[in-house]
Amino acid sequence: MKPFDISEAFDYRAIVDHKPFHWPNGARVAVWVIPNIEYYRLEFTQPTQPNIRHVSRTDYGNRVGIWRLMDAMNKYGIRGSVALNGEVVQRIPRIMEAAVGLDWELMGHGMTNSIHLTALQEEEEKKVILDTRDAIAQMGQKMRGWLGPGLTESWNSLSLLKEAEVEYVCDWVNDDLPYKMNNGLHSIPYSIELNDMPLFNIPSIGVDDFERRIRDTFDVLYEEGETCGRVMGIALHPFLIGVPHRIKYLERAFAYLASFDKVWFATGSEIISYYAQQAAKDSAKPVD
Repeated sequence: MKPFDISEAFDYRAIVDHKPFHWPNGARVAVWVIPNIEYYRLEFTQPTQPNIRHVSRTDYGNRVGIWRLMDAMNKYGIRGSVALNGEVVQRIPRIMEAAVGLDWELMGHGMTNSIHLTALQEEEEKKVILDTRDAIAQMGQKMRGWLGPGLTESWNSLSLLKEAEVEYVCDWVNDDLPYKMNNGLHSIPYSIELNDMPLFNIPSIGVDDFERRIRDTFDVLYEEGETCGRVMGIALHPFLIGVPHRIKYLERAFAYLASFDKVWFATGSEIISYYAQQAAKDSAKPVD
């Protein structure tokens, strides 16, 4: 496919020009939490030898960290929107049983984080998307959202995701509100600023800085949301945030957010559904 310019994918919108609105029950900020539940293939980490250090570190998240994260979120009634590698469905059903039991949403995140979409030909990418959709369907859900492994997209991704009946994507971290792309998909605010993957790897920020960053981000969005609602995404990886010395800082951040009245803890699909409904109502109103 011919490369597109950003203006071909979606129109420009200044957030200050957005029509004022609020989330359900007058909430100023819709907060969604995205646990990345991933599977890394041992044979893909190095060309000639297995990288035990890397794969075992990420596997800690599936064996230990995810359970701490589930407890922390459940304590504050926060349902996750899982960026899910489809191979977790096949290989670690214990995690899937727990996630479904908590009524977490399952978004597509490829089959494995060992393969990025940009490394694939179009037919290969299409198969990854459809295989991921099928894996989520096995858990009784429709794949409504998508996050590319490593936030990657090819030139074909948006059209292939639309064909697969995906409703929203998370890769475009360029707004504090959802917006509609030109092919009908919605983009939802994801984050690399409140994302433990870039923040806790080299160079790493302090975990207390991560807590403060969550609180400070929320304070600004909550103030702005008095006039027009905002979305705040917190992206988490169980092998990073789920280690013993970090989890309590995340719980403190959750406690802070939960102390405010006008905050809506929601899943990605709930946010997009509500936003689309409001947009449809506005477009149906007669022009003066």
